[in-house]
Amino acid sequence: MGIRSGPCFIKGPALLEPEGNISMVHAVKGVVVRSKGAPATLETILVPEPGPGEALVDILTSGVCHTDLHYKLGGISDDFPFLLGHEATGVVSAVGPDVTDVAPGDRVVLNWRAVCGNCRACNRGQAQYCFNTHNATQKMTLEDGTELSPALGIGAFIEKTLVAAGQCTKVDPDADAAAVGLLGCGVMAGLGAALNTGGVKRGDSVAVIGCGGVGVAAIAGAALAGATTIIAVDIDAKKLERAKELGATHTVDSSAGDPVEEIRALTGGFGADVVIDAVGRPETYKQAFYARDLAGTVVLVGVPTPEMTLELPLLDVFGRGGSLKSSWYGDCLPSRDFPMLVDLYKQGKLDLDAFVTERITINQVEDAFDKMHQGAVLRSVVEL
Repeated sequence: MGIRSGPCFIKGPALLEPEGNISMVHAVKGVVVRSKGAPATLETILVPEPGPGEALVDILTSGVCHTDLHYKLGGISDDFPFLLGHEATGVVSAVGPDVTDVAPGDRVVLNWRAVCGNCRACNRGQAQYCFNTHNATQKMTLEDGTELSPALGIGAFIEKTLVAAGQCTKVDPDADAAAVGLLGCGVMAGLGAALNTGGVKRGDSVAVIGCGGVGVAAIAGAALAGATTIIAVDIDAKKLERAKELGATHTVDSSAGDPVEEIRALTGGFGADVVIDAVGRPETYKQAFYARDLAGTVVLVGVPTPEMTLELPLLDVFGRGGSLKSSWYGDCLPSRDFPMLVDLYKQGKLDLDAFVTERITINQVEDAFDKMHQGAVLRSVVEL
């Protein structure tokens, strides 16, 4: 367990209130990566009291997500040092003076889509695409005053974090924090790729290429929607077995043959109604494109790297019809989707527990990254 540290008073130019009073900050333990590829280290972090539009959250659990690893390796930006962690459940401990949607004591799942309500997406009733999402205005820092960049505007491998109040979504406090916290990123991305972006319906056929955490969540989402043929595609037998446990009706080992032909063979020779690429490589996207039925849907939810390019015959794009979609955060609206999915979890209709492979302490994050590299876990979850 991390060492619980209390609030303290620290005097400095950035912490003086307008009247000259000294503002309170909290000295707590958190996981930081200082430079590209450096190890994740447990350090003392200074977290200010919430200002307007902000909330202070005591973290209960935080999943170790591939996105955190991307930050660590410099694959997202070079704004080091990063405060890692973002897939989290917590309890609101304080809010800014103008915050009304959450209050101290609320159990919340943190999200990185705090909608603004005023951008062009929000104004046309598509808040799930909000182009101007909010983060906390104040900065968390190291003890020497170095400002930290919190992962996805959250930074949840820490005892307390400061976020925009809109990043807090209230959920049932009786639900297991470790399980429902995974809705904050990877599990929601996969579920939403099927339910929201892909629009999977009862009786549909669905293929999911890549059965890591996001992929198996997409499989669970397809099962939840009532798809009758759900095909899991991967090169790892253990991942394929796990996919079956979460709803796959068929599995395809893509190292042993052509997955496009296998998917067609399992769907009457036509291809699947919805094919979800949870890998995000040109090769897997082409497989998804050609493995769908005419007028079917391709969903890209795996995140490509900047150097990747895709080449497809334009005539095939036209001739096969249908939809080619990218799924951002599962096209979720946290205020709508999180409470609904938590209710389904509590009813036994959505097995979020299956995604929690192990529960670890905040000191074990670096080890969890190693297990992630090995493909040994769906999620390691830090408990504080």
